[in-house]
Amino acid sequence: MATSETVKIHEITRVMPSSDSPQSINKFSLPLTFFDTYWFKFPPALALYWYQLTDSNSTPSYFNSQILPTLKQSLSLALTYYLPLAGYLKWPLGSSKPIVSYTPNDGVTLTVTESNVANFDTLISNEMNQATDLHPLVPHLILSDDKAEILALQITLFPHQGFCIGTSARHSVLTPSFDRSIIKDPTGLDMLFLNKWLAIFDEGQEPNTRSLKIPHQFPLVSQEMVRAREALSKLVITNEKKFLLSIFVLTLAYTATCLVKTKGEGDRVVVIDFGVDCRSRLDPPVPLTYFGNCVMNYSSSAEARNFMGGNGFGFAVEMVSDMVQKIKKGVVEGAEKDVSNFYTLKPGTQLIIVAGSPKLNVYEADFGVMSKIKKVEMVSIERDEAVFMAESRDGSGGVEIVLALKKHEMEKFTAFCGGQMTVPVVR
Repeated sequence: MATSETVKIHEITRVMPSSDSPQSINKFSLPLTFFDTYWFKFPPALALYWYQLTDSNSTPSYFNSQILPTLKQSLSLALTYYLPLAGYLKWPLGSSKPIVSYTPNDGVTLTVTESNVANFDTLISNEMNQATDLHPLVPHLILSDDKAEILALQITLFPHQGFCIGTSARHSVLTPSFDRSIIKDPTGLDMLFLNKWLAIFDEGQEPNTRSLKIPHQFPLVSQEMVRAREALSKLVITNEKKFLLSIFVLTLAYTATCLVKTKGEGDRVVVIDFGVDCRSRLDPPVPLTYFGNCVMNYSSSAEARNFMGGNGFGFAVEMVSDMVQKIKKGVVEGAEKDVSNFYTLKPGTQLIIVAGSPKLNVYEADFGVMSKIKKVEMVSIERDEAVFMAESRDGSGGVEIVLALKKHEMEKFTAFCGGQMTVPVVR
């Protein structure tokens, strides 16, 4: 949440769905599916969308009279299509699991702030910067045991430079469809995942305590943590082993190789983990028009020594390629047997987890302003040193990756990547 040391709060308000929509006057509730309870206690996704403006249209007076009203109106209109985002996650008495609840008086909390620092150019560049510099620019969700916000936004003006839009979104409810019956759950995965979360993070209370709060056990971001962005723009590949050489496979394999080498030699296990779009892989498949959670993580492990040496990248390509090719229909079949291992890693394991995707087209997001997004940051990758992956913002067809590491590790990572992130030849 905004702090007085770095930003000045001008306004805290709630933006409601447009009253012109007949749907916004009706209250309703939605049950959670097992895809929702799968992410139930995971911390919210924190993102920043940066806009660079000219001096004349980034003055406080112009921003408050022209840009800010447009942003509020765009948000209000958008919420009419995604009413659950304006509601709350609630846990009614007598209910075994939470629900998504919307009433006509609900809306999204919007905080409007002005930055007191002048490091805008650094923040929108690819330069290494302090991870904690971004924290005052993202909002906090209001949470209690029985009621929790689903989405919150913060708009911060950097006078005479630009502004950023910060979003905080609960993982367990993202633009849900009104029809939850299309997600079949014959084995009761919804309650298995929910009870597992409560057992892991009971915070000293009795197991299975009803609470919508995010656990405090997730690690805090160290002052040593820095962020940096690299661009992958050149692929030189000889595909003699018939690997699946998609841009995702190559980017993840190369990044993973560099990350393992950055951590150095050691007798440890490396786990590569990424989200899988399950819509077309369920039986029966879910229509592509379903906008609710339909993602589960898929992982594979190997010993760190396999990533070392001259063939490390080739090993990583084969590993990630095999992971992608093994994903098939019926991805959740047998998932109830693996719930006991949910969210558990052996001590010393190096986890390389992917956030985002080059196919999400984050730079095409439209918040109703004329300017083009200058930069997108996924702030929440700092919690588990995840890799944020997005399409190149210059439209070149390449890929951007963003990481948060300790400074000395970031310097080693950059050295291993060679600066240009050129993928070597696979033979």
